[in-house]
Amino acid sequence: MISYIIRRCLLAIPTLLIISIIGFVIIQLPEGDFLDRKIQELEEKYGDSSSIARIDELRERYGLDRPMWEQYTTWISGFVVGNFGESFEYETEVNDLIWDRLGFTLLISIGSLIFTYSVAIPLGIYSASHQYQWSDHTLTFFSFVGMSIPGFLLALALMVFVFEVYRVPLFGLFSAEYEGMPWSFNKFIDLLKHLWIPVIVVGLNGTAGLMRIMRSNLLDILGQPFVQTARAKGLKESVVVVKHAVRIAINPLITIFGMSLPNILSGSTIVSIVLGLPTVGPLLLRSLLSEDIYLAGTLLMMFSLLLIIGNILADIALAWADPRIRYE
Repeated sequence: MISYIIRRCLLAIPTLLIISIIGFVIIQLPEGDFLDRKIQELEEKYGDSSSIARIDELRERYGLDRPMWEQYTTWISGFVVGNFGESFEYETEVNDLIWDRLGFTLLISIGSLIFTYSVAIPLGIYSASHQYQWSDHTLTFFSFVGMSIPGFLLALALMVFVFEVYRVPLFGLFSAEYEGMPWSFNKFIDLLKHLWIPVIVVGLNGTAGLMRIMRSNLLDILGQPFVQTARAKGLKESVVVVKHAVRIAINPLITIFGMSLPNILSGSTIVSIVLGLPTVGPLLLRSLLSEDIYLAGTLLMMFSLLLIIGNILADIALAWADPRIRYE
């Protein structure tokens, strides 16, 4: 297993390199660049080009006067040592922009994953073990509703509900008095009061979908001969379901886990915009629209890295859950 993990980590290096090249090229495919649009905005604002004397200087500063391959080489060589370049639009280091938001992003994403799996798996097991009962029909109905409601619509509904009932604006991760304040125990408690809303909103669709997958997988396993044999031996139904059937039925959910983290990061972008969350989702969207190549490229690389790490963790968990699986 250890040799398998080492091979996967080594394989991740050329994979990330290819992703970085493709992403860097795609970001620059639209005609023009960030400074071209900035020139146009200044001309529309001032009516002449007197205020854009620094454009050539900025073009040289950001390396936009050099060929694309040279821009990429400069950026990726700095990326290896933790220098992600400078954002065009924000005129600050990409490091500073990302680290301010990455912690909150991971906090919401990991919280959503924990919420999704801790709710979906027990409900899926209960629904499958009570097939065609009223509780199964009720859970099935709510799962379909949860899968059909977009996250941003649920966020808007919760914002309206909380404001109408409690007269409290549901926006951001902190109350107004704690915005920009140094960390303290009271600020941490205030964060927890605001955190549950985005965690539930982001994780709701995934919870409903995983519950349906868990239910269908478990129903298939419960009809297998080895389950009937376990029942014939006189084992309790709870032991048959949890110890024998669930351990096999949960395998696809573990595989899905490897792709869940980057999907949650990218899928929560609209929710983050609606709720005003300081995450990397809106930052990535803005950087792609403005062709902020160093900022957008860095975020895409981080999402790709999370996908690779998630897949490795899923493979390890899969081997632990099912001893029949071996990677050697």
